[in-house]
Amino acid sequence: MWLFILNSLLLGVGLAMDAFSVSIANGLSEPRMRPLKTLAVAGTYSLFQFIMPMLGWLAVKTVVGWFGVIERIVPYIALILLSFIGIKMIVECLKGKEDGEIKRLTVPLLLVQGIATSIDALSVGLTLSGYQWHMALLSSAIIGAVTFVICMAGLYIGRSFGSIFKRAEVIGGVILIAIGIEIFVKNVFIA
Repeated sequence: MWLFILNSLLLGVGLAMDAFSVSIANGLSEPRMRPLKTLAVAGTYSLFQFIMPMLGWLAVKTVVGWFGVIERIVPYIALILLSFIGIKMIVECLKGKEDGEIKRLTVPLLLVQGIATSIDALSVGLTLSGYQWHMALLSSAIIGAVTFVICMAGLYIGRSFGSIFKRAEVIGGVILIAIGIEIFVKNVFIA
């Protein structure tokens, strides 16, 4: 059981790195984010990191033949979504905004980020496919909890530096694009 928990914790850390980077980017672009919103942002990423491995597990258990097709398009979806968001952030920042205007993370944008950063966790369902549903659920819950803690740290780091740098949103946009490229390269060319 301890090995199972350790494996789930390490899996959670590995999967949370994309969400951590996006959390930093969000903190950079909105340095005065309220504590309740910070919890909601980390909670959203955590929820998606919990759901995606379970969806992958379910896909493997039910429609194994379809899973290969889904797994092949995941890197393309992540690249497109994260690049779109990153480019949008950079363009909006470089266009300039009024000094008093604060760029806020909206619910639709947060949901897109949550999906984009956790979509590679679908493939973790393949790893969890050897487990019964309750063990897969526990592993996914551990992954979600680890993601929440890591994203809270990322938001704190981003907010700390976001209040220092004037054009921090450009850095955030570049980070998002880099994550999309990394997911794409790792899953298309290296896998």
